[in-house]
Amino acid sequence: MVAPEQVDRSQRPRALIFDWDNTLVDTWGVIHDALNTTLEAFGKTPWTMEETRIRVRKSMRDSFPGLFGDKWEDAGEVFYRRYAEIHMLKLEAVAGAEKMLNTLHSQGVILGVVSNKRGDYLRAEAGHLGWDRYFARIIGANDAERDKPAPDPIFMALEGTEIKTGPGVWFVGDADIDLHCAHSAGCYPILLRDQPPGEGEFPDHPPARHFSDCMALCKFVDNL
Repeated sequence: MVAPEQVDRSQRPRALIFDWDNTLVDTWGVIHDALNTTLEAFGKTPWTMEETRIRVRKSMRDSFPGLFGDKWEDAGEVFYRRYAEIHMLKLEAVAGAEKMLNTLHSQGVILGVVSNKRGDYLRAEAGHLGWDRYFARIIGANDAERDKPAPDPIFMALEGTEIKTGPGVWFVGDADIDLHCAHSAGCYPILLRDQPPGEGEFPDHPPARHFSDCMALCKFVDNL
């Protein structure tokens, strides 16, 4: 675990690894639609958008068994069938994300993605946006032996870069599971979202720093 006070905040990061959904792209609408289609198909009450935002964290293989029991793989097929129908149509970049990625990449910072979205869909979305050129590795659910919050996908994202996890690797995400993953891998945990962390919100895996948007993060790194 990396304690914020143990990190030299003037140190320029060697690598930034990003969560994908709702960190770099806005996909809550797509996820909510596909999830409720699945819940209704299996006779379950659909969730409100607020419930989706609060409850969707883990990968499918870690979350669907608890929702659908021994039918979770069938439910996964329903989810991804609906997801495949709509995700490219509704995929939207978060404000400032592309400019941030282009700036950091042009400065020689190694960039990667670690997400709990299935890897093939994740890479297809990055390619659709033309962002795959920015990333050394794009790692999704099922690509590593374990998914977030385990550190395995971060280790995989850094393979071939000669960069080891530590304070020089920043993991950037919008949710508690991202901070947990960062701490698990010994990386510098960054919270990227509109709202600052609430008092006592992340007692076990606190962020080292919070940025309200992509350009705030970009400007901070640029000024180091």
